Amino acid sequence: MSVDLEFVTEHAGRPASVLTRRDVARALLAVPSGQALVSIPDLRREMLAAGNPLSPAFWESAKSALTGIESGVATVGDVQRWLESTGTEPILITRGYFVWPEEDERGPVAAELYDRLVAHLEEHVESGEIDPDRLVAGDHDARLVYEEIQERWLGTALPDGRVPGDAVNDELDEGLFASWDEEEAYALSELRRVLADLPEPPFPGVDLSEAVRRLRKTLAEPGYPGTVLRACAGFDDEALPEEDTELWLAVAAGIASPVSDLEDDDEHRFWDLDGELSQEDSALAALCTIHYADWLAAVIELARRGPGVLASPERIARFVAESEDIDVDMDDPEDIATTETLFASVTPLWQRLGIVDAQDVLTPLGWWGLPKALERAWSSQE
Repeated sequence: MSVDLEFVTEHAGRPASVLTRRDVARALLAVPSGQALVSIPDLRREMLAAGNPLSPAFWESAKSALTGIESGVATVGDVQRWLESTGTEPILITRGYFVWPEEDERGPVAAELYDRLVAHLEEHVESGEIDPDRLVAGDHDARLVYEEIQERWLGTALPDGRVPGDAVNDELDEGLFASWDEEEAYALSELRRVLADLPEPPFPGVDLSEAVRRLRKTLAEPGYPGTVLRACAGFDDEALPEEDTELWLAVAAGIASPVSDLEDDDEHRFWDLDGELSQEDSALAALCTIHYADWLAAVIELARRGPGVLASPERIARFVAESEDIDVDMDDPEDIATTETLFASVTPLWQRLGIVDAQDVLTPLGWWGLPKALERAWSSQE
């Protein structure tokens, strides 16, 4: 495929006279790099004839970037940086840590605002405030101006009142929550389908009373694990449920789907990438990382096997990997190791509820209550 002027105008959706460096760069990247390289001389002549020659610096940068791609030495970051040097390609990750979604993952709001930012940057190139030749040369001050213009635009309200950065993030959050809700609904239906074919475990009333007696004491104690269990169940300052079954199921369900975070005034404790998380933060982070499919595969297998089965992190990871009910992609040994590590934060909490004993063996209480707790955790949106 030849990258001629007709191809570029069709790709950009605008006439040759107003094509920007970004338009040409994106068209060149839309075809194999070798074909794009050999097309540059003719395309450059066509652009000159159309009265829109661009600059020698751009054409040299295009040749250099495409040569790097063709030879296999250019990284994704190199290509992105070259696109950004056109002066009208939005920065994917700004200094303020705003991140644009990938092109094929942008919703209507992100797509609209991305195009608006491109137009905004084009205005600044036209006015001379953004200088693409200085950008492609690696000029630090020119890059700083280019970044600041985008940061300012992302944080400034549009005439309709929307702040672009916030609007894009809100759309991403809505999509993420919708995806989670869909996964949760599917997991719940699968759990109920499998449990319908299994016998109902007997109610272990004595074991439950003894477990709740210990649990109330744990919840009243400062530090781990009481703080984690309270956060999981969403027990802040209010009184604990008086009814034993209600209290036990609320905490057990919270382990699978934590309701709240730890009460901590230091909101920036996660920002220190070199620092170590506390045992409490590490445990909650692990609980929030476990996928619906992993919970489902583990609990179904435990419910099917019954009391006396080993429920150690290692065994649970194997249950998940070998599940015939749930399609979990765990071909890589690292995936199994990761699942084992995550459930290493679960089993100590299960011990506090009497779901497993000190040797990580499933108890009659765990056999009875674990499926009910998981169903409760996933039924909150019904």
